[in-house]
Amino acid sequence: MSDSVIVINADGPETRVALIEQGILSEYYVERERERGTVGNVYKGKVLRVLPGMQAAFVDIGEEKAAFLYAGDIAAPGGQGEKEAALRALGGDDDDEVAPRRTGRHGDITELVRPGQEILVQVVKDPISSKGARITTYISLPGRNVVFMPTVSHIGISRRIAGDRERRRLRRLIDQMRPPGSGFIVRTVAESASNSQVRADMDYLLRLWENIQFNERHQRAPALLYRDLNLMLRVVRDNLTPEFKKVIVDDRIAHDKAVRFIGAFMPELVDRVELYTGREPIFDGYGIELEINRALERKVQLKSGGSLVFDQGEALTAIDVNTGKFVGAKGKTLEETITQTNLEAAEELADQLRLRNLGGLVIIDFIDMDKESNRRKVYRKLQEVLRRDRAKAHITKISEMGLVEMSRKRTKESLLRLLTAPCEVCNGKGYTKSPSTMCYEILREVRREGPHLTGDTIVVQAAPSVAELMNGPEVAAVDNMVKRLQKGIDIQGRKDFHIEHFEIRTKNKGGGRNNNSNNPAD
Repeated sequence: MSDSVIVINADGPETRVALIEQGILSEYYVERERERGTVGNVYKGKVLRVLPGMQAAFVDIGEEKAAFLYAGDIAAPGGQGEKEAALRALGGDDDDEVAPRRTGRHGDITELVRPGQEILVQVVKDPISSKGARITTYISLPGRNVVFMPTVSHIGISRRIAGDRERRRLRRLIDQMRPPGSGFIVRTVAESASNSQVRADMDYLLRLWENIQFNERHQRAPALLYRDLNLMLRVVRDNLTPEFKKVIVDDRIAHDKAVRFIGAFMPELVDRVELYTGREPIFDGYGIELEINRALERKVQLKSGGSLVFDQGEALTAIDVNTGKFVGAKGKTLEETITQTNLEAAEELADQLRLRNLGGLVIIDFIDMDKESNRRKVYRKLQEVLRRDRAKAHITKISEMGLVEMSRKRTKESLLRLLTAPCEVCNGKGYTKSPSTMCYEILREVRREGPHLTGDTIVVQAAPSVAELMNGPEVAAVDNMVKRLQKGIDIQGRKDFHIEHFEIRTKNKGGGRNNNSNNPAD
């Protein structure tokens, strides 16, 4: 059996789940009850505004920010059409599933919805940064073996189910039970499921849909009609397969819930659920805390001595590959050393993309390789390792300068933005002005303000490092300013001042001005 396990830390104020595949931390999830995500939730919403220029509408679903609905995400009347009924409730990990594709044609938004209209929607993407949640009227209700799509008439079978006989069995089974005008997608795990297990899954989802419709008829918008499973059960539902050796939980109540859930939907795997009884915290015991901290760092060291450097921006993420201390094996040429480093980097960055949940546009700057054959080798390696990632990724070939452009489906906030906040010292910029820069900036401000200040002495209060510089190496510049203004200048250090914060005033009461414009907290 493999070294793959699902580790669940549920004994604290937040629930954390780690997927370890072949001994490597591949995915990490965290859910705080007061910040619980909304993906998969079904709402009865109310249209607030229609934006013809963007072919979209804002919809009030009762959350803090209005949700965003594109025209292409609105089901045609009657529930028909070849729109994409994506498996959004699976968190966007639908690359293994066969679903109807969006054609790119849709009606005008003004003909599809109107302000004040009540509408049944499902969240497909949580709010990210300043954007509200993205929603769709194509409802997807995921089960263990199948996903129910009540608004699209379609049967899809996972691409990973290769046998024609098995695909025919599952298609016949689905077709016998699905209501007219609705659809199901058969998930990969259904390949080993019996007819009764698939039917039980379908029956559960059909009853769930009936309950949602009942709530819709009896509640006024905005209203939450259905909340998806909690994080622990979602991860177990979507990821637990026979390849996982065990599911280990550190909280007895959560353990019992997992046992009941797995016993109901995948009884053949229920014996793999274990209660953690170790003395040290479960994530420490499995070395997960160290890997999470490593995934938050800008630089990731490679085993060979090379490194990956991640720079995450608003529009894209740039990844730079460096040789670092790696000088290659004896007898190897420079080209061979560079190629070996790039191959190792390709393996590691695929794992890091998944663990850090980096989405959108990604630019990878591999070390330049002279031979086209070596560029192809690294490109094939990158393609190979990205196949393990359930989020869709498209990559371009390596350019002569070693650059690869790729896009990876963005499903939720990246790990960095999920677990961190902007630095209070630099206000999220990633840097602060140097003491020398602040010294000269203060002197310029003294020159501007000095003639307007009454009194014989100007008091400058600044951060200790800036004050020390002005009273030491830069004292000549301060003396020149004294001569220019014909006023004394008293430099004082303030321990409570940020390096970019300073104040200028005179000693006599009421005779000066304060300057706080350079305080990052302002």
